[in-house]
Amino acid sequence: MTEINYYEILEVTKESSGAELKKAYRKLAMQYHPDRNPNDKEAEDKFKLVNEAYQVLSDESKRSIYDRYGKAGFDGQGGRGFGGNADMDDIMDIFNSMFGGGFGGNTNTRRSKGQKYNLDFEIELSLKFEEAIFGCEKKIDIKYKISCDDCNGTGAKDGKLEKCDYCQGRGQVVMRQGMMQFAQTCPKCHGEGQKIVQKCSSCDGKGYKYKEDSVTVKIPAGVDSGNRLRVQGYGNASKNGTRGDLYLTFIIKEDEHFIRNGKDIYIEVPVFFTQAILGETVTIPTLNGEKEIKLNQSTKDKEQFIFDGEGVVDIQTGRKGRFIVQIKMELPTSISEEQRELLEKLQESYGVESKPHKSVFETAFEKVKGWFE
Repeated sequence: MTEINYYEILEVTKESSGAELKKAYRKLAMQYHPDRNPNDKEAEDKFKLVNEAYQVLSDESKRSIYDRYGKAGFDGQGGRGFGGNADMDDIMDIFNSMFGGGFGGNTNTRRSKGQKYNLDFEIELSLKFEEAIFGCEKKIDIKYKISCDDCNGTGAKDGKLEKCDYCQGRGQVVMRQGMMQFAQTCPKCHGEGQKIVQKCSSCDGKGYKYKEDSVTVKIPAGVDSGNRLRVQGYGNASKNGTRGDLYLTFIIKEDEHFIRNGKDIYIEVPVFFTQAILGETVTIPTLNGEKEIKLNQSTKDKEQFIFDGEGVVDIQTGRKGRFIVQIKMELPTSISEEQRELLEKLQESYGVESKPHKSVFETAFEKVKGWFE
């Protein structure tokens, strides 16, 4: 049976960027969504495949594993979707924009009355592969917002504001559509009910200034891209000086040899075909030093050696994932005359065993001959 190709499902190429993947997913999800294709089993199946493909290809670590090993790289991980939550927020954002959903993010947006900025804010923090695996300490330089004293955080010169003439100070306007009416935030004053007549020259009308700070954060072992860490008391400052929280979103750099998928670590080991035939022992690097694997004559290309409990620690449960070694069988790209002679002698020494296709197709040859008699 031919294996499905996620790139073909999304109608993109392997070189497609994240933005191109999202665009393709949005188009196909709308096309095959069950709400638009009621009682259409074919559309429903295609919709599931589109979601499956996007969940893998939109996640950098899963896409890297898929590009190298195909779906075989996810064997034992729970079927479709590979048991992960990869980019589900991204998928929900797309669905919200298409179908008007009410889902939102988890970022805290505390704000005092009359304040022009949120107390909590978020920054991205890049970590090396090994820093995320084993944990580390990071000193982070940040810039946070403080209320402008010259305008008392209003953004207006001397703090003087006037009533918004669009909503008459209510902060909301009532809109009518046919027989229905509904209230929405005033588009002119953004719900403040007041407007600036003359900007504060000190903060250029923003109502805040920036202040520098630094914080040393202990990063736990096992964090992954997209994980968020709350650093209490290092957010923006309110008018009374109380500070919100800083949220760190991690971006993990890839490693040259190791590939991470959640708690599991993969490494591809190139093996020359003679090493397998001769049953050599190969020494490989692991997260905790070295390990030996014994090859044998039946070792195949893409065969996996799995070591439980030697992957990445789960920051929730404390349990470690798997360390997975995958064989990449190497064949010679060219041979000398001497090597050819040796190989021919080796093949002859195996006799009939060296040409298994003959015994497999023997009856087929006779059958085909009979078709033309």
